[in-house]
Amino acid sequence: MNILKLSTKNLLKNKLTTFLNIILVAFGVAILSILFLASTQIGDKLERNAKDIDLVVGAKGSPLQLILSSIYHIDFPTGNIPAKDAAEIMQDPMVKKAVPLALGDNYQGHRIVGTDSGFIGLYHLKLNSGNFWKLDLEATIGSAVAAESHLKVGDKFYGAHGLSDAGDEHDHHAYTVSGVLAPQGNVTDNLILTNIGSVYKMHEPDHADDKPHHDEENKDQEITSILIQYRSPMSVVIFPRMVNQSTNMQAASPAMESARLFSLIGVGMSTLKWFAILIMAISALSVFISLYNSMKEKKYDLAIMRCLGASKTKLFFLVMLEGLIITLTGAIAGLLIGHFALQLIGNYQDSAQSRLTGFYFVNDEWYLILAGLAIGILASVIPAVQTYRVDIARTLSKDK
Repeated sequence: MNILKLSTKNLLKNKLTTFLNIILVAFGVAILSILFLASTQIGDKLERNAKDIDLVVGAKGSPLQLILSSIYHIDFPTGNIPAKDAAEIMQDPMVKKAVPLALGDNYQGHRIVGTDSGFIGLYHLKLNSGNFWKLDLEATIGSAVAAESHLKVGDKFYGAHGLSDAGDEHDHHAYTVSGVLAPQGNVTDNLILTNIGSVYKMHEPDHADDKPHHDEENKDQEITSILIQYRSPMSVVIFPRMVNQSTNMQAASPAMESARLFSLIGVGMSTLKWFAILIMAISALSVFISLYNSMKEKKYDLAIMRCLGASKTKLFFLVMLEGLIITLTGAIAGLLIGHFALQLIGNYQDSAQSRLTGFYFVNDEWYLILAGLAIGILASVIPAVQTYRVDIARTLSKDK
């Protein structure tokens, strides 16, 4: 007697009930899977992009907005700061490394970032082809930019005003692609890097000459922010306070603001997690009711099977297996639905920097499979025990 075959046949007799039970389990698992995948990816992105940055200095405003715009490139800057004041901050003895950023333009939604060679070391950038930018209007593009825009070394393109692709095009100056970055697995994959002089030149009047900008000529200009590494642990306490209290700029800690952002996201995720657990509890109850009712209907059949040689243990596992088939199928279907749904969500996200993907797996998802098995066992154990206790003589003495 093949109990797997019998269990499958029993479930197929009540196709609608079986299908609804599987959907209930799948729905709960899918929500938990999406939460695990999304929270892990968001956490990884936050950590990876801010890995070697201790502080961001920029215009006064929201510290979180400053971090989001300068490190994750998913928000608008808080404003600009004078390049002269920024230079003084960058030369402070407590600063080990300072990398300036000038934002304001984009190409097809990819942000154009004016910076200096310190950015290369800060993000440990490597080239796939060509060279890093050096002269005005040279640009090194991220791997995702190259893939989506089909730009290659030597190609020219025009930037557009603003941080979205709906801005007016700067058609009086064209950038030349000097190099393409190797995939970095961080925000730089979606950036276009150039020098700060190029950003200034883009916003000059059309009749301005094309001579290169030098540092001394840029003293009256403005930049967006500065990415800073501390020289010593003591700077953590002193430097941000000095910037916030004695300058017209603000200092924001990526670690603190990222933790704050993740805690805000976590509130919604926690609510959804309990909702998913509730659905799975309901699915366990539904599986229990369907198996219990099915066992009552099949009492006569089970008694006949006992007469034909089936042991109590075999019938016990027959019912247990039905519950496990339902919940395990639901759990696997839920994982597939969760990955597919997250990939679909990622495809419709506007920001490439924060885009989520379903082609990702986390170890916590194994627990969802185990949770499915546990639900199956809990939902099946009472009906299975009732089957084990079936009185053959009493059952057969009654009309079927």
